[in-house]
Amino acid sequence: MNSESNIIIAPLKPELIEDIHKTNDYFMLFGRVVPSLQSGKWTYKEILFDEARETRFPDDKLDWSQYINREDRALFLAYINDTCLGQIRIVKDWNHFCYIENIAAKKEYRGSGVGKRLLHKAEEWAKQRKLIGMSLETQDDNLGACRFYVRHGFVLGGADTLKQSYNPHIETTLYWYKVFE
Repeated sequence: MNSESNIIIAPLKPELIEDIHKTNDYFMLFGRVVPSLQSGKWTYKEILFDEARETRFPDDKLDWSQYINREDRALFLAYINDTCLGQIRIVKDWNHFCYIENIAAKKEYRGSGVGKRLLHKAEEWAKQRKLIGMSLETQDDNLGACRFYVRHGFVLGGADTLKQSYNPHIETTLYWYKVFE
């Protein structure tokens, strides 16, 4: 495994568009976050599943040119040599947060620091635009992602039990925030 220092983060350019979906690998769902709101403060407990299952998000079908050289949105790709390891897609949201639309790392590079480097790049981008923090949403059954965000300074800021009503596996959408100092 290459070290984190060898990872290059590059903004999206037309010639890199073909690499975007290369990072959309399967991941494991092994537990659920159960949120609770008491006295205006969110807490949560973790429940591990009896049996883990693998899943994958469908490939996004977007006009990728809308993420090139824009002040209000960006897509960054992570590379070692010419191998695309991961991506983060961000937008300047109405509430002065940098909203993370997607973050993904190839399965074999998870745990190598690529996600941390992508989050750092998004934070840098947000601070350059004088945004107040970063936000994102996850599904309650993606415990691995939730743990990743908590390790990187995100706190639970809300939950929605209706947003994913069409999906019987997802009880709750969780909203995570990292407010800058």
